[in-house]
Amino acid sequence: MKKTPFALLITLGLLHTPLSALAATAPLDLVGPVSDYKIYVTEQLDVLADNTQQFTDAVKKGDLAAAKQLYAPTRVHYESIEPIAELFSDLDASIDSRVDDHEQGVKAPDFTGFHRIEYSLFSENSTQGLNELADGLNKDVQDLQKRVAGLTFPPEKVVGGAASLMEEVAATKISGEEDRYSHTDLYDFQGNVDGAKKIFDLFRSQIQQSDQAFAAKVDKNFATVDRILAKYRTQDGGFETYDKVKDNDRKALIGPVNTLAEDLSTLRGKLGLN
Repeated sequence: MKKTPFALLITLGLLHTPLSALAATAPLDLVGPVSDYKIYVTEQLDVLADNTQQFTDAVKKGDLAAAKQLYAPTRVHYESIEPIAELFSDLDASIDSRVDDHEQGVKAPDFTGFHRIEYSLFSENSTQGLNELADGLNKDVQDLQKRVAGLTFPPEKVVGGAASLMEEVAATKISGEEDRYSHTDLYDFQGNVDGAKKIFDLFRSQIQQSDQAFAAKVDKNFATVDRILAKYRTQDGGFETYDKVKDNDRKALIGPVNTLAEDLSTLRGKLGLN
């Protein structure tokens, strides 16, 4: 049997994992894709950290227009790697919780992160009183970077992340509740879709070996979702606000999104990770 290169084990953070456990949860043909996924997540976090610094700098300088402009393009990188970010529930809550999660609403002391700042920027049209929240967000994102760097990526969590990202779209993006103040939901939508597709693409060769028809079906549904999203692209590469998405397009997204979520939920079984 071919041995797994130490470099891959280091990348995955598996040097301290018993070999018996590794064999049970990460078949050798999955080591490469999981390693590549950790590289992807690390790259997304690097961009997230850089963009968050720029975003929070704008907030602290009182540059309302710049802060509004940077909000969505910054958050999209968090959305693309959300299944991994959610492994750290404390940071996920402080970075990405919504007002619904807090009994005291927008003024709750523990309502922090992107959506709390979003409320002030877009509902109050103000950067006043946000310095502490900006510093906290920046610190939390940097902490997430450090934790992920030392994380052992569970293969079943990586593979399962594709379905959870599409379920996130169905649960909070199509309804417009995620970015209720800024209406920048389409950025998050694209981040979730891109993150799910990245996972699927990394495991494509293993999936096609067992079920080419399934792979083709998933590709077709991804293309349908991308085609609908493309209608709302702006010239600068961003998106129009979600209130401009027609009802029939919102409804047209429901089918492909739900189908993708259902199909991707079977990936773990197809790859022997249940």
